[in-house]
Amino acid sequence: MARILVIDDEIDVCKALTMAIERMGHEAVCAQTLNAGLAANRSGSFEVVFLDVNLPDGNGLQALPKIKTSAAAPEVIIITGQGDPDGAALAVESGAWDYIQKSPSLKTLELQLRRVLRYREEKKTGQQPLRNREEIIGSSLLITQCLETVSRAAGTDANVLISGETGTGKELFAHAIHRNSSRRSNDFVIVDCATLPETLVESILFGYEKGAYTGADRPRPGLISQAHNGTLFLDEVGELPLPVQKAFLRVLQGRRFRPVGSRRELSSNFRLVAATNRDLERMTAQGRFRQDLLYRLRSISIELPPLRKRPDDIMELALHYVTRHCKRNQTGTKGFSPEFMDAIGTYHWPGNVRELINSMESALTEAGNEPILIPRHLPTQIRVQLARKSVAEGGGQREIPFPGELGTDLGTFRDYRENAIKEAEKQYLQKLLEVTRRDIKAALKIANLSRSRLYALLKKHNLSGK
Repeated sequence: MARILVIDDEIDVCKALTMAIERMGHEAVCAQTLNAGLAANRSGSFEVVFLDVNLPDGNGLQALPKIKTSAAAPEVIIITGQGDPDGAALAVESGAWDYIQKSPSLKTLELQLRRVLRYREEKKTGQQPLRNREEIIGSSLLITQCLETVSRAAGTDANVLISGETGTGKELFAHAIHRNSSRRSNDFVIVDCATLPETLVESILFGYEKGAYTGADRPRPGLISQAHNGTLFLDEVGELPLPVQKAFLRVLQGRRFRPVGSRRELSSNFRLVAATNRDLERMTAQGRFRQDLLYRLRSISIELPPLRKRPDDIMELALHYVTRHCKRNQTGTKGFSPEFMDAIGTYHWPGNVRELINSMESALTEAGNEPILIPRHLPTQIRVQLARKSVAEGGGQREIPFPGELGTDLGTFRDYRENAIKEAEKQYLQKLLEVTRRDIKAALKIANLSRSRLYALLKKHNLSGK
């Protein structure tokens, strides 16, 4: 018996869904506001959530990521009285199982429920947990969905295509697939297609025989042979020349190839993982990439999100790499000022995780022996972008108020100083709890405080952690 949550403000819809759910032998719980639904989801373990969009106290689509990332990670079926193509697209991108308009037949709803429950059951029994995440840091919904696909891919020998902007971690994900697969004890062979000399691509991939060309004084196996029983990783596969694409397609079809200058074919039992930051669909339309090869490559697809679309992971990533850097260099731990946290949370990170890592290393070098990282320690180009954004938005940080808040009764300097310190402390602690999601262990690392001191400050400002 599964537990199903219905979040809808229409009593008739709740009753109809409850009857259908109970007739199927499952338990139904109804909530008629978004807040009540979120509270029920936090306190109960639900397999599926039927979620309305327009609720009296909020928009269901905006709450979808929060529901998906709760402890039970339920599947969410959006039900709405107003069909909206953009809303449907947003729902699917945010991880919804389906997006359906209201007044469907009960048969349709029951069919959807059976399918989603079967999917969850197969997922539980067939998906192995990742043994090694390969330094993939983050717990946002988008990155969690990618890791779920990695787990599924690791249990098969299907070809995988990983796409994403430069710096999103495509090679890390490729390594994670290999390390979690049955091939993990064999070689992981990397082919950087962007740096392969066009005249030597086939020799490097397929190998060559002695005398195949000038300078070939002895036979040499290619990278495909080296990947036998392991994983062949084609990085930046969009850079492969068209003639080589055709030759490689034949290799994929039969896992057989002929070294340059050889009359006999060899075989290699490799598993293929490819990666690209190019739009291969567009390249196919332009005749620059073979469509049949694209179909072969993406038996399983993983689209890595840019860092700007997973802002909840930025602080976790920064903390991880700063801690690792300090341990590696045997230096004292560093804390983050609230302004530093605001800066890295606001910046759009066009270079993604790679840029964040390099920026943290740069900030640590700039900080030297200073115990707290501040915006001044960040690379100049980041501070320039943040300054431009602040001016363009007419922003700037709010100053801590005088005791008299712009009145004539300024009070003494001591009063102002005490008020300023108290206000700054509270602002820092509130931001600290926000970015660490009230995780005291993480907060201690960032703030560089002892546990007793942190608890004393939280008590002083009437704040609480986990």
